[in-house]
Amino acid sequence: MPDAYLVLSYGGPNKPEDVVPFLRNATAGKGIPDERLEQVGEHYFMFGGKSPINELNNQLVDYLRDELARRGDNTPVVIGNRNWEPYGNDVIRELYADGARDITAIATSAYESYSSCRQYREDIARWLGELDVPDLEIRKTKPFWNTEGFFEANLDAVKKAMGQLEGARLVFVTHSIPTAMNTASGARHELTYEQQHLALAERIATELGIEEWDLAFCSRSGSPRTPWLEPDICDHLEDLHETGVESVVLAPIGFISDHMEVLYDLDTEAKAKAEELGMGFLRAATAGVHPAFISQLADILQNPGDTSCSVKCCWAGPEAPGIPAIV
Repeated sequence: MPDAYLVLSYGGPNKPEDVVPFLRNATAGKGIPDERLEQVGEHYFMFGGKSPINELNNQLVDYLRDELARRGDNTPVVIGNRNWEPYGNDVIRELYADGARDITAIATSAYESYSSCRQYREDIARWLGELDVPDLEIRKTKPFWNTEGFFEANLDAVKKAMGQLEGARLVFVTHSIPTAMNTASGARHELTYEQQHLALAERIATELGIEEWDLAFCSRSGSPRTPWLEPDICDHLEDLHETGVESVVLAPIGFISDHMEVLYDLDTEAKAKAEELGMGFLRAATAGVHPAFISQLADILQNPGDTSCSVKCCWAGPEAPGIPAIV
């Protein structure tokens, strides 16, 4: 067993005063003025200036600790964020001071792309360099989009939602990324970021006997001149409405919990668009703390297998745009 398990995540503000500093961290190096960050942060202010991601991650870790303990594994499980407290480098420093020399890390991002996989590896390398602890080893596990536990959790959520809104069109939704980043994500892996989602969506739909379904995207950011994966979910709802679709079920398979992209982009914006169009609307649950998903995460941590990736894994490269400003 390793000395500790580290759950890597993006982080989010806990109160209104945190919003702009958090966004400064998330957009570091892009030269975005605070006035613009305040505008971007409006959806956080709509929810009291607080992102639900931190509490949801704490809940996830609590369930994960219980599952590991049930297996007789009492290895410490801690959270380390990229953009807000608790910062990953601070957490690693504390673990090292407590004697940890071998850490297994897992990210809360399920899919393979630069911002959801490789960048976390770069974070770890940067933090280790800053801390100058050559005797500490941190191994990051691979994304889990194609695992049985993640599939089962999303399958149950979609099945329940479709049963509550019979006859609805099923639309799977995930976070959009720049098209160049999507292409790069397939350089080493068999499937690109988009194709990974399509594979999981098709498996769920086939299991449920659903022949007609779609994949749409949300949460794009950055310059409008930069191509991102489409269609946007609100645009797609308009297109479905024009074809006579009367109701929709949105399945957020790109997200593991109900954080801001789900609460704002789907439960607020997409729901408002559906109501404007007179369409029935229901959003399926995320994987959350579904028992199969928690068990799967525990399996991965205890048996990470081959966690190595090539130098060019999910590489954005100079020809590709930067990571999304808000994830």
